[in-house]
Amino acid sequence: MSIKCPACNTENTAKSIMKEIEIPHFGKVLETTIICESCGFKHSDIIALEQNDPAKYILKINKDNLSTRIVRSQSATVSIPEIGVKVEPGPKSEGYVTNVEGVITRFEDAVKQALHLFNDNTSQKNAQLVLNDLKSIVNGEKTATLIIEDPFGQSNVVSDDVEILDIPEEELKLLKTGFSIIEDN
Repeated sequence: MSIKCPACNTENTAKSIMKEIEIPHFGKVLETTIICESCGFKHSDIIALEQNDPAKYILKINKDNLSTRIVRSQSATVSIPEIGVKVEPGPKSEGYVTNVEGVITRFEDAVKQALHLFNDNTSQKNAQLVLNDLKSIVNGEKTATLIIEDPFGQSNVVSDDVEILDIPEEELKLLKTGFSIIEDN
């Protein structure tokens, strides 16, 4: 279907493609893609169509499991606590399918962006330490813990080594979902 491009606002130049697919170990999802032939804008997302119980996935990262499949829903918080990195969902969060090394690369990209935003010595020094730690994990010189907390249970770590825990109600209330909630007074 052709639609108005959300980036350049040109009528009928963006193609919107939506298809429902089944992802093993995850369930049914809606895969959406918008591509504009005029300006080159592209946006892809995976939206889970099933809701499961809230879950916390814990995986000890080492050089032997960097290829472990990771499914992160748009509502999940991803962290590596030993390094102090965390990504919480926001209104524009997207789901993705990658592997452990891909998650680390996403953290590296975010830290590199922060290097451009904050130019004080402390921020620069801290960012370089984080980048060095992430590189050490990928090179197998350091181990760490990957934690994915999903209030809707739509994420997954496809490994026999993953520990899957329930999220206690008090912790669940503190998790961000990325969705705006309008409460009626």
